[in-house]
Amino acid sequence: MKIVLAPMQGVVDHLMRDMLTRVGGFDLCITEFVRVVDQLLPPKVFYRFCPELHHGSVTPSGVPVRVQLLGQHPQWLAENAVKAVELGSPGVDLNFGCPAKTVNKSRGGAVLLKDPETLYQIIKAVRDAVPSDQPVSAKIRLGFDDKSLALENADAVTQAGADFLTVHARTKVEGYKPPAYWDWIAKIKQVTDIPIIANGEIWSAEDALLCQQRSGCIDLMLGRGALALPNLAQTIKNAHVPMSWEQTKELLVSYSGYEIYSEKGLYYPNRIKQWFNYLKRQYPEAEEMFMELRRLKNADEIVKVLAS
Repeated sequence: MKIVLAPMQGVVDHLMRDMLTRVGGFDLCITEFVRVVDQLLPPKVFYRFCPELHHGSVTPSGVPVRVQLLGQHPQWLAENAVKAVELGSPGVDLNFGCPAKTVNKSRGGAVLLKDPETLYQIIKAVRDAVPSDQPVSAKIRLGFDDKSLALENADAVTQAGADFLTVHARTKVEGYKPPAYWDWIAKIKQVTDIPIIANGEIWSAEDALLCQQRSGCIDLMLGRGALALPNLAQTIKNAHVPMSWEQTKELLVSYSGYEIYSEKGLYYPNRIKQWFNYLKRQYPEAEEMFMELRRLKNADEIVKVLAS
């Protein structure tokens, strides 16, 4: 079984990737998307989204990190995919799942699920441009408004030459509302022979097993569930006991050290509160602490509360 850390925009940056891969259980990370419009981006853009490129494109604990691209123009995506690989990314991932309105309005992300032909043209252009020994992967949802094109989109991804496909088992309109329709991934598996990774609504080892049974997939991608329970991947893969609240607090203090002294230190108070929104789902203690943190804006005060 392989477990991939999801590319959660604005959440899973290199600091979070480092933290969660140190906890263990992940085999691959995907970066937040690099937006491609109408130019070949300079190396500094790739390094900003994926500082791991300076270190063999792996996290400090040795987990590979793949650059993700988002856009609508096949040729520009192909050129930037080549650049990402030249800089050291182990292949490239293409984003057709982002539900953000601002992204969809500029014909990026999930809106492309309305147009299987464009999906095909993008993936084929990237696959033709990137060296054959470097994987090209794609991430889709089940559709935009509905699931009527789910199978056609999966076939387009396959025919274009993608090496594997991650499926978030909801449409754009369904967003992140439960449930995830894992049975639809099983339908997609019937029309493609490339490996499929199942994603969506996996919060526990029990959810993971149920997802595998209903989707027919062995490999999984974890997003919000890994933020709610930092060792979720280990509970799934190696039957570890879920982390206690005390262990999680220690992790939060460590993460705080990363954040405060990083280039994003000014955003630390908001980012730690954002993480608490996920932790509250798993830990009742997080709810109480979150109420205390909400009024704090000073990083040192927040760390003092976490360490208490």
